[in-house]
Amino acid sequence: MGSKQKFAFDKTNFILLAIGMAVVVIGFILMGGPSSTPTHFEPDIFSVRRIKVAPLVCLVGFVFMIYAVLRKPKSNAQNDAE
Repeated sequence: MGSKQKFAFDKTNFILLAIGMAVVVIGFILMGGPSSTPTHFEPDIFSVRRIKVAPLVCLVGFVFMIYAVLRKPKSNAQNDAE
């Protein structure tokens, strides 16, 4: 019996999760911008970047993170023999 523990995630899973999280954060940053106040209307709240691009970037990041969680780590033949 090997002393090596088997984990559900390997290094690649964690890297993919980090990339997905970074994409989601970028999407939320793209959604940011000046807000409207009761005395001043900011038309930028309806910009294409904030309404269409940023939510799509976030969605891609979340889908990427789901893939990273569901991805099975590759098993080596050496580990299977033990």
